[in-house]
Amino acid sequence: MSLSERDQHVIWHPFTQQKNMLPPVPITKASGSILFAENGSRYIDAISSWWVTLHGHAHPYIAEKIYRQALELEQVIFAGFTHEPAVRLAERLLPLLPGDFTRIFYSDNGSTSTEVALKMSIQYWWNREEKKRRKIIAFTNAYHGDTFGAMSVSDRSVFTLAFHDHLFEVVFIDVPTADNIASLKGIIQQHQSETAAFIYEPLVQGAGGMKMYDAQWMDELLTTVKNAGIICIADEVMTGFGRTGKLFASEYLSQKPDIICLSKGLTGGTMALGVTACTNRIYEAYVNDDKYKTFFHGHSFTANPLACTAALASLDLLEKEGCFERINAITRLNSAFAGKLQDRANTKDVRTLGTLLAFEITKGKDEYLNNISSSITKMAMDNGVYLRPLGNTVYIMPPYCITGEELEKVYEVLGSVVETDW
Repeated sequence: MSLSERDQHVIWHPFTQQKNMLPPVPITKASGSILFAENGSRYIDAISSWWVTLHGHAHPYIAEKIYRQALELEQVIFAGFTHEPAVRLAERLLPLLPGDFTRIFYSDNGSTSTEVALKMSIQYWWNREEKKRRKIIAFTNAYHGDTFGAMSVSDRSVFTLAFHDHLFEVVFIDVPTADNIASLKGIIQQHQSETAAFIYEPLVQGAGGMKMYDAQWMDELLTTVKNAGIICIADEVMTGFGRTGKLFASEYLSQKPDIICLSKGLTGGTMALGVTACTNRIYEAYVNDDKYKTFFHGHSFTANPLACTAALASLDLLEKEGCFERINAITRLNSAFAGKLQDRANTKDVRTLGTLLAFEITKGKDEYLNNISSSITKMAMDNGVYLRPLGNTVYIMPPYCITGEELEKVYEVLGSVVETDW
């Protein structure tokens, strides 16, 4: 029995319709930007395996660091204990973050990092005896994860449909533009006395379809939010660690967040780890003699030493000479290729930011369940490239190690996608 057949007897795969599911492709190893299948096929991983792999698969430097750490300390409870990788990672991250952050709270993925941020924000006002500040403001089209708090602040969509009656109420607003900025400010002012926090994906809404918006109007909106005393939460789970051409997308903005959520590329894609960083303003609300004002949150694998070690190794590689040169090279090549796609038949809204390139195929509805996604994936894989469109939104977000030749191959396949009469 093949690995794929064995899988279908015992595994439930994420974001996958179970009936008539196509057999999963068995991957036996990976190196750099290449995935190797059991049948000998090779695929360029053009989406960094759900946006996590920064430096390439099976990177020997990260692997060696994890191995060495595993021989010393693989796990320890993080309530009452600490360890060198967790402390050193916090010491290195805080000065790099886009804002005046002073504390790191560890969790274990992107969804939990946003859960922590939401709870941290709501309890901040509760601890300050301002308990009417309970509302959350979020963007339409947002996606912040699949746990209940994260779903609540995500757009009501196919991802949340079965749970709408169980999600807490959120004030949803559109992303800011020149046309709507005045009305958005009015909504903020209308709800400011009852609002705990505003959560947003800076400049790019990822799972919602790689929607991009303008920094100028976002800064103006954030100024209004901050003037209202509302806590600003930047969800940089996808946009962090160079994806947008800067280390963090919030660097494009003058107004900085009070809380930032990180995961995905944090460990270079090798281990599960989440980070929620906050400013001293937030932290001080929890420094209190009243034990009821403790932040009662944690995970069994909080600050796992192996994951923290992987994150430190990934930071080493990010700061190594040549890494941002490669990021900048991908950025330039994406921009050049996007120019070739403009005004092509079957496409619309071609856009780029850093290592991200995206566009829509004008076939069927603009939605996640558009069946064209699976057809594009199959065609791309038949040509040696792995793509996983978000419905009719086709995008790439390659690892930074991708070679010029590999990237040209990806562009060639994207060109075929555009030329196909779907």
